[in-house]
Amino acid sequence: MVLGSQPDLTVAGEAADGTAAELTAREREVLAEVGSGLSNTEIAALLHISEATVKTHVGHIMAKLGLRDRIQVVVYAYETGLIAPQSRAHPG
Repeated sequence: MVLGSQPDLTVAGEAADGTAAELTAREREVLAEVGSGLSNTEIAALLHISEATVKTHVGHIMAKLGLRDRIQVVVYAYETGLIAPQSRAHPG
């Protein structure tokens, strides 16, 4: 994700579940990085915030979107198009 960009959390022009619009810009950044598979420690370093702040953002994201765990956050990021599958080179 490019820092400073605003990820589009809409599906077919509408906010997914009607709640994505409730996320702050920083929560959307954290959502994108969680969806990309980064750990809280990695997100904290990338966004220059504390790990505790990342945990707080993740908790707010889950509460606002009605998600119960980090796996659902990743699935949400994929299903809304925030994250797209990337082909990975297989070592060989």
